[in-house]
Amino acid sequence: MKKFEKFVSPAACLPLEDIDTDQIIPARYLRTTEKTGLGAHLFHDWRYDEAGQLKEGFLLNDPGLNHARLLITGKNFGCGSSREHAVWALMDHGIYAVISPGFSDIFHKNSLRNGLLPITVDVPRYEACLKAGARRAEFTVNLENNTVTADSLSFSFKIDPFARNCLLQGIDDLEFILRHEDDIAAFEAKLD
Repeated sequence: MKKFEKFVSPAACLPLEDIDTDQIIPARYLRTTEKTGLGAHLFHDWRYDEAGQLKEGFLLNDPGLNHARLLITGKNFGCGSSREHAVWALMDHGIYAVISPGFSDIFHKNSLRNGLLPITVDVPRYEACLKAGARRAEFTVNLENNTVTADSLSFSFKIDPFARNCLLQGIDDLEFILRHEDDIAAFEAKLD
């Protein structure tokens, strides 16, 4: 997993509620266990027409937003199935953080375990983020300080300390445990 680093980016705003994982990455693209290559199919049925051409008007097809690292979206984002592929598709496309008034529990956990930063905000802050995003403001997302800034908008966010530590170090749960392998072995030796 890659270390989460502070970034500056415009935000792609998708103010829809209940976006499920099948909309994020359709099931027909789940035939892989690889984390790469899925970004091309992110929001596939919204981004492409039946002939495979980009649909005009979809936010990630906008040349100014197709490389946005931040997505701002409505509540209950990532509902539906538990597929990690949804997180992988977002990250493979280049999105490193998502701001929402609420995430599906499983999607939230999958995000933290795979390097995507889910930032939960209240509705007034969400609406302020949408307004800043519509102005094409540059957002700064700083996990070291737990802050998001854009123009005059500035706020801090909460995140589980263990998840934050793992994201900043670029490690998952298993890598965290393996870093303590010698301590675990020493402890087990004492039990014998």
